[in-house]
Amino acid sequence: MGLFTGKKGIIMGVVNEFSIAAGIAKTLHAEGATLGLSHLPDKDGRDRMAKRVQRVSDPLDVTFIKPCDVTLDGDIQRFFEEVKEHFGSIDFLVHSIAFAPLDDIRCPTLEATREGFKVAMDISVYSFIAVAREASKLMAPGSSIVTLSYFGGEKVIGGYNLMGVCKSALEMSTRYLAHDLGPRHIRVNAVSSGPIRTMAASAVGDFSDMLGLNAAVAPMGRNVSSEEVGKAAAYLLSDLSSATTGEILHVDCGYHIMGSPGHAIKRLTENPASAH
Repeated sequence: MGLFTGKKGIIMGVVNEFSIAAGIAKTLHAEGATLGLSHLPDKDGRDRMAKRVQRVSDPLDVTFIKPCDVTLDGDIQRFFEEVKEHFGSIDFLVHSIAFAPLDDIRCPTLEATREGFKVAMDISVYSFIAVAREASKLMAPGSSIVTLSYFGGEKVIGGYNLMGVCKSALEMSTRYLAHDLGPRHIRVNAVSSGPIRTMAASAVGDFSDMLGLNAAVAPMGRNVSSEEVGKAAAYLLSDLSSATTGEILHVDCGYHIMGSPGHAIKRLTENPASAH
């Protein structure tokens, strides 16, 4: 009997089998969860996103896979109406959605456009508020909501730029949602993952440097895996964290605790390849 046996929930933001959301889905499935997935709508009718997500869903016996455009309130409402029809109620929600126009994330924050800022904040932050509002209507006391963040929302990480501003807003949204949903005994938390090579990460400038720096500076001397993030998310989504809400849980091999390069100079001097 698994940690999530008899529990049902939705994971939003699975892009392909390499995404962090896929790692979470695999962990929850292994613990007995019944899952539903969302994906980006295909505008051209070719179902490319649906086919990518299917590579994740097939091994996990997922029977509910629907598109959802989180920039449209009506589409979010439609999606969760379908969730209600299929599942009745849900026990958890994972929000793993972020986006900024490429030009706006790769330029210095100083040069980000007004429109790019609005798009990035809408999709990366407001979507969390919007989906939490609809999902919580289907949740009983004891349910849990988790979103995905990164340390670039707390401290400046070169190359993360506008997305760091978004993650900062996302983390504060997590705390305010935890306050709002606390009286209903629905918990809201975030996992702040170390850098992982995903499709979304490829948009970030100097990402290879971020991986190397994280591994060199982190006390554990390595980077985190999507499976490890999945385990942390499972903790926050499960009854094991029944008194934890409004928390930003760092899963980054300890990188966030460092105020100096630590072991980095020695590691990079003795074996430069070990940082990657």
